[in-house]
Amino acid sequence: MSDFNAEEVLTFAINIAKQAGTIIREGSAKRIDDQNQGKVDVEELIKKNTADLVTETDQKTEKFIKDAISKQFPSHKFIGEESWAAGQQATLTDEPHWIVDPIDGTNGFVHNFVMCCVSIGVTFQSRPTVGVVYAPFLDTLYYARTGAGAFIESPAYGERQLPLAKPMPLPSLKQALLAVEYGSDRGPGVLDKKMESFKRLIGDEDAGIKGGRMVQGVRSIGSAALSCCYVAQGTFDLWHEVGCWAWDVCAGAVIIQEAGGVVVGAKEPTLKSISTESFGDITPEVLQGRKYLVIRGVGDSKSEKGADAQKRIIKTFYETIDEWDAK
Repeated sequence: MSDFNAEEVLTFAINIAKQAGTIIREGSAKRIDDQNQGKVDVEELIKKNTADLVTETDQKTEKFIKDAISKQFPSHKFIGEESWAAGQQATLTDEPHWIVDPIDGTNGFVHNFVMCCVSIGVTFQSRPTVGVVYAPFLDTLYYARTGAGAFIESPAYGERQLPLAKPMPLPSLKQALLAVEYGSDRGPGVLDKKMESFKRLIGDEDAGIKGGRMVQGVRSIGSAALSCCYVAQGTFDLWHEVGCWAWDVCAGAVIIQEAGGVVVGAKEPTLKSISTESFGDITPEVLQGRKYLVIRGVGDSKSEKGADAQKRIIKTFYETIDEWDAK
């Protein structure tokens, strides 16, 4: 499709993301008001799971976004979290695909935690090309398109290009602020691998933790899209998760790349490609592989180029953890 205009698509995506944010804020306010006014069966509410609690706002938000896209770009394809849950196929082709999570960070939404957002990514020729993430309770917007840089608009930082500051070198994981998630799969086999991996990442080898990297800090904010944006702006050094989906990371992947970061997939193929020209290419296999590791832009040091440091840190990270399967 030769008439794909990434700038036009980005402008439109920003517009509908902000409108979707209004729907999310209104949905949250209504749920709080209904609970305060006794319109909610508390016992029934306690029995429901997170997916049940957010279905109404999720579906309303996704319907608004999907309808707006269909009207503006009728030939474009759409992949959304709610649509996929209803059985829609999610195969990427070279045509433009809008990959949308109407509310990324559903647990945050349910608990009135501000770390949730609408995530709108667009692929073209099967690669992430446009990314927009809007956090409505923070009134913070992140956006990017391939080849044009990544940007933030927020009350805290105003409007500026990402990363927020010139990237610093990253000597080792010991200087890294790492973002991870526990995920919903907490059975004994998977949880054992997660906890052993976390133990090595945070542990002090000098104090007896074999293979301990003693990362500087660990954060878990419950939103893949916002975690990606925090890597892009240079707040987090790395983010790793197994089990999330393409709609959680598509938008953030564009933002990270345009801010100088790198996005890779599963452990084994990443380690095999680390010395090849294909390293860091977000193929459909990476985007839909449900295993993600991202690293911020890294500045050059006196002894090492930033790009080489990114590869070294990624290699060290993957040699430290036990990878588990996504369910």
